[in-house]
Amino acid sequence: MTISRRAFLTAAAASSALALLPTGRPDAATAASSASALPFSLPVEADRGRRLTNLAHLRFLLAEVPVAASATHTTFGIESDPRVRAPWTYAESDGAGGYRPVGGGTRDAVTGYWTQGAYNADDIARAAVVFLRDWKASGDVQSRDEARDVLRSLAFLQTVSGPNAGRVVLWQQEDGTLNPSAIPVELPDPSDSAESYWLARTVWAFGEGYAAFAAEDAAFAAFLLERLHLCLDALSRESLSRAGRFVRSDGRDLPAWLIAGGADATAEAMLGLAAAAEVGDQRSRDALSTYGEAVAAMATDPRGGWPFGAVLPWTGSLGFWHAWGAAAPEALGRAGALLRRRDWIRASVADAGTFTPQVLASGGPHNAWAPLPAEAQIAYGGHGRVAGALAAAAAGGGEGLRLIAGLAAGWFFGANTAGQPVYDPATGVTFDGVETDGRINRNSGAESTIHGLLTMLLLDANRDVAALATSITGLSSFSGLRVLEAESARLSAGCIVERPAGGAWTGEGNLSGGAFVRVPAGETVEFDVTEADGILHALIWQRAADAGDAVWEVFRGSKRLWSTRTPAGGTGDRGLTEADGMLVPQRIGDLPGDAVVVRCTSRGDVRLDALVIQPAVATAVYATSSGSAVLYAEGTGRDQRVAALAPGAGRAYEADGSQRGQAVGGGKVRVRGGGFTVTR
Repeated sequence: MTISRRAFLTAAAASSALALLPTGRPDAATAASSASALPFSLPVEADRGRRLTNLAHLRFLLAEVPVAASATHTTFGIESDPRVRAPWTYAESDGAGGYRPVGGGTRDAVTGYWTQGAYNADDIARAAVVFLRDWKASGDVQSRDEARDVLRSLAFLQTVSGPNAGRVVLWQQEDGTLNPSAIPVELPDPSDSAESYWLARTVWAFGEGYAAFAAEDAAFAAFLLERLHLCLDALSRESLSRAGRFVRSDGRDLPAWLIAGGADATAEAMLGLAAAAEVGDQRSRDALSTYGEAVAAMATDPRGGWPFGAVLPWTGSLGFWHAWGAAAPEALGRAGALLRRRDWIRASVADAGTFTPQVLASGGPHNAWAPLPAEAQIAYGGHGRVAGALAAAAAGGGEGLRLIAGLAAGWFFGANTAGQPVYDPATGVTFDGVETDGRINRNSGAESTIHGLLTMLLLDANRDVAALATSITGLSSFSGLRVLEAESARLSAGCIVERPAGGAWTGEGNLSGGAFVRVPAGETVEFDVTEADGILHALIWQRAADAGDAVWEVFRGSKRLWSTRTPAGGTGDRGLTEADGMLVPQRIGDLPGDAVVVRCTSRGDVRLDALVIQPAVATAVYATSSGSAVLYAEGTGRDQRVAALAPGAGRAYEADGSQRGQAVGGGKVRVRGGGFTVTR
């Protein structure tokens, strides 16, 4: 299950090196172990004709749940079949290759109840999507029957009458009892008192379920459509009712009609709405159009620096992107193609073709860029990068995006910070995460299993992408963003290093290194930059009010090469955000290819966190079963010729994935301005 955004941010503030384990996971401290050889072998370049998708572990997690109809909760066929199936939330490794299913939180010794619950709507909804997609891909009637039962389970969690009709209770105990208020408290509380991530995912599952069963079982399809419309009734009382209105976020107007304030949640709902719209449901089509406008409004300009064309997930911060739940490029690509919205497709392609290469060159799908990449890597994040690139390619992007998808999917087969496979095609197990220090969390709960399988379903449907992904055996090197901490630079006498008592989290992002330097007017900070071929970004904790400027100068010896200014404040009204000001890297200029000194002089009251250097050409080198594959991602917008990091042939691509000829010649690799090259 996905932890709440608030819980995620609290954990992110605590440490940028530890894995983010779900709230209340039992024995979390023992879950991670040092990387070691895995007890399974992997397919070589997907050429054996076998499917990568294996539902065995997800089926192991399924439990039969008794349900009884009430005035507020019921489901399809409950009179004749008063049991449904739902996946356990977590599964702990027993250390011997097996797993123990567990619920969320701790189990009461007397009642047997979990403080959160045994099962949850988030995972039930997404498990239904896995079974539905597997059934449609393989024709497996077992998957069809499991999809039906899991959808019936999800429908039971939906409140059908009263003021909360259409919304969804999050947690359920083993005996079928619903738990609207978990311990610790999650918002909304009770969980069906407002729209939520689990309501958005219910829309996803009901939409795909209706589309899948429409030609198979008219009665069940009609039931799912009725429940989907009940979801839309609830959403019409909240986010949909705000369509066209905006909220203020650090001086910027952002859409007020995102579900729970998130493009992440809204994008997952869009996937279900698109499926239902494709088989003719006009109400879903209308809602898809409305929500698509909101998600597209969260897109960023790939030429404007951070976050390099990504779709931001949350109206609560302009400096925070997270990998979990990052379905926006997938949703915009699919909805853009369906509704013929080229602007949505462009946003999808920018996220896939500009941002994802930067993610890969930074070591993979770290949970958070807040605003610098850190945190653990999980299957949720890996799946989002693969699905987004494939959706963007299908919507009109070039073939190069399929290569990006293949490299991103390599995360499951060893291209991660552990250097080890985290998906086992022999059992269907996907490990719960990889920490930045290389430790693997060898638990395998529902969420990781689900997103691993959603990725494998995509690979099975795209064998060329699967061939690249499964050929990857490790991540040999990468050169993403480089950070020079202000507190480690040369400080003039009046500078003050401050470490906030509350820790690194500002309310909207994490201070790099947990500290910043207060630079009063006239004081200076100097950085020695020895590897200076790249783009310079200033990370200043800006204020809402005007706080003067930072003057930046770049010197080679005594010669000043250039200078510029960046604001130390003036972000404007904080609006709905939790803190005054914002922490977002500001692109300030390009650096030459030799050693320089970068000087920051305060012309006000500057809170300087760090200097961030984006390589002119960021790279990721992958070990494969037949040599190396190398990704080169250009950031300056100018064509480059760089030394090859490994022998091989390849093609250059524009940022939209369109091919621009052969890339290798004379020991040099050509990279298109703002685009990427892949050699093998």
